[in-house]
Amino acid sequence: MIANKKESAVEVGGLSRRSFLVGTVAGTLVMAFSSGLSVLAAPAQETLEQKLFSPTIWFQIEANGKVVVNITKAEMGQHVGTALARVIADELGASWEDVSIVHVDTDPKWGVMITGGSWSVNTSFKTLSQAGAAGRKSLIEAAAKLKGVEPALCDTENSYVLTPNGNISFAEVVQKSTVDRTFSPDELSVLPLKPKGKHKLIGGNFNALDIPNKTNGKAVYGIDVEIEGMVYGRPIVPPTRYGSRVTSVDDTRAKTLPGYLGYVILKDPSNVLPGWVSVLAKDYPTAIKAGDLINVAYQAGPTATVSERDILVEGERQVKDPSEGYLFVNAGDVDAAIKKHPAAIDAIYRTHTVLHFQLEPLNATALFKDGVWHIHGGNQWQSLTLPMLAKALEVDEANIVIHQYYLGGGFGRRLGGDYMLSAALTAKQFGRPVKLIFTRADDSRFDQVRSASVQRFQANFSTANELVALDHAFSAAWPTLAMFPEGMADSVDKKGKIDPFSASGADHWYTMENHRSRAINNDLAQRTFLPGWLRSVGQGWIVWGLESFIDEAAHKAGIDPLEFRLQRLDGKGIQAGIAPETQGGAHRLRHVLEVLKQRIGYGARLPANEGIGIALSAGQERTNATWIATSAHVAVDPDSGSIQVKKISMVVDAGVIIHPDGALAQLEGGALWGVSMALNEYTEFVDGQVRDVNLNTYMPIRMNEVPEIGIEIIESSEFPTGLGEPGVIGIAPAIGNAIYQAVGVRLRDLPMKPEHILAALGKKVG
Repeated sequence: MIANKKESAVEVGGLSRRSFLVGTVAGTLVMAFSSGLSVLAAPAQETLEQKLFSPTIWFQIEANGKVVVNITKAEMGQHVGTALARVIADELGASWEDVSIVHVDTDPKWGVMITGGSWSVNTSFKTLSQAGAAGRKSLIEAAAKLKGVEPALCDTENSYVLTPNGNISFAEVVQKSTVDRTFSPDELSVLPLKPKGKHKLIGGNFNALDIPNKTNGKAVYGIDVEIEGMVYGRPIVPPTRYGSRVTSVDDTRAKTLPGYLGYVILKDPSNVLPGWVSVLAKDYPTAIKAGDLINVAYQAGPTATVSERDILVEGERQVKDPSEGYLFVNAGDVDAAIKKHPAAIDAIYRTHTVLHFQLEPLNATALFKDGVWHIHGGNQWQSLTLPMLAKALEVDEANIVIHQYYLGGGFGRRLGGDYMLSAALTAKQFGRPVKLIFTRADDSRFDQVRSASVQRFQANFSTANELVALDHAFSAAWPTLAMFPEGMADSVDKKGKIDPFSASGADHWYTMENHRSRAINNDLAQRTFLPGWLRSVGQGWIVWGLESFIDEAAHKAGIDPLEFRLQRLDGKGIQAGIAPETQGGAHRLRHVLEVLKQRIGYGARLPANEGIGIALSAGQERTNATWIATSAHVAVDPDSGSIQVKKISMVVDAGVIIHPDGALAQLEGGALWGVSMALNEYTEFVDGQVRDVNLNTYMPIRMNEVPEIGIEIIESSEFPTGLGEPGVIGIAPAIGNAIYQAVGVRLRDLPMKPEHILAALGKKVG
């Protein structure tokens, strides 16, 4: 089994080796992780004054007692700042009314900046808890000295230090004390943290800190940015992602527009944006019109004739060729089991291309001032975008600052910051500050799409119809290969590199003596478009096939699909999990399934042409497992093939829940997107570009298609895990399995359409 490369390996692991500084600076108590051993010889105050630190997050208590937490994560509707601040405030003993958050820019002192993969809480919880505990200890020591008591007799609560000689507010401690304290890594590791039963803020119903500004209109998104002297730009997206070259530009018609300022053909030393043109105007409506009127001729890149069918045909060829790809899982001896037990079932599962379609279209504002490039906009992975900008602008990273704003939706699209590159290059060549905004169609053509995929499953059975082997091969384009090759992982057989985020899910939690999975990069897809991370990433398409095929295997074995799963969730060997992150392993997945079974009254008689299907999922990665059992109740009209999802039920174990309201919202949103991608959402590549570029043809679910949703979150004191991605994963296979229960039709293509059902029933389509 390969290990997924994740943020904790880069960020939290590094922090665990750093000291924590607490010092009074200009009347404020500042707390931060040190940047390295070189600063430890200096007093904490001096180090903090010189800003010689690079934390994931740091906070301060001002003279009025207010606690300000600096957030390095992107806010895109998930209230991430609230969750992170709540962890610190709870350990610190602060009143929630005294806490505020600030989203910071890309000053190097903040360290690695990335928001994705459901990692924010999971990878930060231990670190932030220790930071809060260190802050609490420092406040207690200072207050005890002021009150003439032993620190061991004191505690904190509601922004006060409680002492035998009277309580003293955080504000008074800051005003009357000078703190200069350093905690070594060893000291941090033994600080007592509050058990779940002592939490006052974690798990409570407190308002998210960003809601007021979002409801009163004060929240500023990237698209809201206004810079003095700026002009507006609109990109002209070339016919292919790679290899296109501009041969001529005719802007004769655009020149008739008042406010039209001209165009630039982008020169990009990083070669991320070949064949790009930006049109410029005094206002955005004119830029939109100019983009429609300007005529750009191209020498298109080599994939200008590639279609969706070409990509899927290539994927099917690959999964049927045992020489393709590299091993992601290799347990037991699959070949020997197949030879001994040739009886098998074999199935191909496919998914089509999916777009992000975030509400706020891509945008960025760029200007050069006093030797520094300032890039304004919302971004999910600033630490990936900065090097790209530096290469394209031919400057040092130190001369670029990304100013962070709220994201009107991210879903993984803003992990890749190529849209910021287009604004920066346009501003550089035009010599003015530029606000570049993509129309919806521009955004769609430039999307980093979720790749179409093909999977092949083969299950072999003994003469007693017992499952003895599972062989799994899966093909798609890989985002990590394209944008972050350092994140590629060694294959199990050490013969090549694998994108772990395009393979997660194939390493499931079922105990199987013989299990093999093979990850294959679809090179044709990789050359046609820039594949992206989309909410739930590889699990979103891999588990669709896996959990559907598990149902097929159960029916072949003559066992109820739910019982078939329970039999294989024994938590033995590698399925036991690893403390603390995945403590309990498959036993926790078994538990949520048992709870779901009771919750939905599994096995009850249903009306004709209705069915309930189930699916299991365990988060985006094994190392950040969120245990979810999902069921879908569907009704199918066998005459029209129409599919109605009546209800989605989920039982979720995500460990300690920091922000319950946010957790529920993330799961509900994930479930709705899961239904949408299961039944509606897809596009196709036609002549090297996506076919559907707006909501008149790209069809997310509408309000009349929204099912009833019931979610139960298990009370748990286990380590907290992510909730941004997991709600999506189990929806499609649960629906597919329910359709089989309803009308006996096994669908193997996403999205599932009425015509697929009619064809399977042998009825005329249309």
